[in-house]
This record gives sequence, C-alpha cells and structure tokens, in this order.
Amino acid sequence: MLYIIRHGETAKNKKKLLQGRSDQPLNDKGLKQSAEAGKFFRAEGIIFDHVYSSPLIRAVQTAGQILGEDSDRITIDDRLIEMDYGPYEGMDLEHPAPEVMAFFMDFAGTRAPEGMEQLEEVTARLGDFLEDIIEEARSGNVLISTHAIAMKGALEYLTPESKGSYWSEYIGNCDVYAAEVTDSGYGIPYPLKQR
Repeated sequence: MLYIIRHGETAKNKKKLLQGRSDQPLNDKGLKQSAEAGKFFRAEGIIFDHVYSSPLIRAVQTAGQILGEDSDRITIDDRLIEMDYGPYEGMDLEHPAPEVMAFFMDFAGTRAPEGMEQLEEVTARLGDFLEDIIEEARSGNVLISTHAIAMKGALEYLTPESKGSYWSEYIGNCDVYAAEVTDSGYGIPYPLKQR
C-alpha cells in the first residue's frame, strides 16, 4: 500500500509565502500536525515497512514525527523535493506576479513562468520514483513525505485520466492520500486523511 503525506506547517506557509526549495523547518503547529498524523496511522493499525522523504527538513521532520523512535529508517530521495519556483521563490501569495497568477488560475492549460520547473517535469520525476518503489508498495506499506506540488505530481502520474485536475486541488498540511498496489500496478489514489 502506498501512502503520501504533505509536510506540516512552516513559518512560510503561515505567512502565505511561496515555499519551494527553501529549507524551512516545521513550526510548532507543523510539529503538532505531524505528531497527530503519526497517531492517526497508529490508530488505523498502519505500520510502515519503508519510509521515503524529500531532502527538505520540513518533510524529513514530518516523517520523523510520524515514525517517532524509528526516525532513523527514513530514506531521502531528491526526486521527492518540491517544485523549483526559481525567481518566484518566497513570493507573497496574496499579491503574486501577474504571470504567476495566470499560471495559478489555469495550471493545466498554462505553462509555468520562465525560470520555474514545468509541471510535466514534476510529474515525470515523481513517476520515476513511484516506479522504482512499486515492488515495496506491493508487498508492504510505504510512506512518502513530500510537498504540495510534488504530491500533486505523484497523484497526476497515478491518475492519467485526471488530465491535470489535481493541480488545482487544495492539499493541506499533513493531508494524506493512499493507493493500493496490485499485480497490475498502482490503483487510483484516494484521500485518506484531510483537515
């Protein structure tokens, strides 16, 4: 079984700043959200055989809070990192640049502004990762701790018929999606835990 979680809240999330690859730790609320996610998994009887995380500290801390004393079992994979926002990193999301606003209004139909990673690149690297771990997810429980846009890239890869609809979905801090894995591959992901 595959489980994908978005990291807990950071100071930049709280301030509504575009947070891509800047390495921000969880704030107190984010630590609490991550600990609650760990309690949720334990209450559901879900034990992870493999845990992967983006290299950014907020994702690593989220996975660590979920695992507790077993946090040394986290494997870092650079393909799980957030979208590269290039020159727009740190931008105030309440007053975005016009070209970024146009992109946010129509993710599926508008290319990312120059200097940003393109969405198809995000989907491709997440898909590459998911194919590499499919046998682990087929035979046990795998947790991926990542970021909102990276998570959407994974969901897009797992659901090609969505035709870009996940890009405009809101994924909150510590929201979880799950997907079964059978002999024929990954199943359709579904929301398991949301705020």
